[in-house]
Amino acid sequence: MNDFKVVIPARYGSTRLPGKPLLDLEGIPMIVRVAMQVSQSSASECIVATDHKEVADAVERAGFRAVITNNDLPSGSDRVEAAARICQFSEDDIVVNVQGDEPMIPPEVIDQVAALSGDPDRHVVGTLCEPICSGEELVNPDVVKVACTEEGRALYFSRAPLPWDREAFNPSIPPELGEHWRRHIGIYAFPRGALRQFVQWKPTRLERLESLEQLRLLEHGIDIAVAYATRSVPAGVDTPADAERIRNLIRSM
Repeated sequence: MNDFKVVIPARYGSTRLPGKPLLDLEGIPMIVRVAMQVSQSSASECIVATDHKEVADAVERAGFRAVITNNDLPSGSDRVEAAARICQFSEDDIVVNVQGDEPMIPPEVIDQVAALSGDPDRHVVGTLCEPICSGEELVNPDVVKVACTEEGRALYFSRAPLPWDREAFNPSIPPELGEHWRRHIGIYAFPRGALRQFVQWKPTRLERLESLEQLRLLEHGIDIAVAYATRSVPAGVDTPADAERIRNLIRSM
């Protein structure tokens, strides 16, 4: 396996969940639970990149490393790049972006996505997906879909049902789902150079249309390798109901 580092972006502000990184999940702040999961992976280093001192303090009290980044950065990817710059990552480093609101992410999938991003000359970015198992998921715009080549290279990401089975789909009848439909999991592994280049580009037309920043990579000709996750990845925390779902999962463990 290639050596890699993990950066967890953690923005303090949230419309639906103010102070989300510090959300209490059975006695442990959410951002600390994410770092605990990352610490069980093969990452050589785990860094939380945040815009808020309280978040950094909570992370460091738990024995993990945190860096303070500007609070006006436009995305988590920009925050990851800022941390990579502050920590002086080398050009050979693989940088994995693990979302700060996924406290149950399996360590195995972190290792898996890092292994997809091993060719810095081609700037191959790695990410993961899972099968879509319900018609409700397929039509939900919050569930991002990805279409791939037979070799596992991303062709397109969309919030719309993708691909569209013209013969079978009917708005009133749930579609017969199969291997063609994949839910994108928002974890990325970047060669250091690709990450720096990515944040320097302005948002692109399709990215703005779909509100999906990974489309910026495709529009600039960067390959994205996609693999089925070896373990199911529980959905992250965006709402109070999500937080309670995670608490129930923790209690059942």
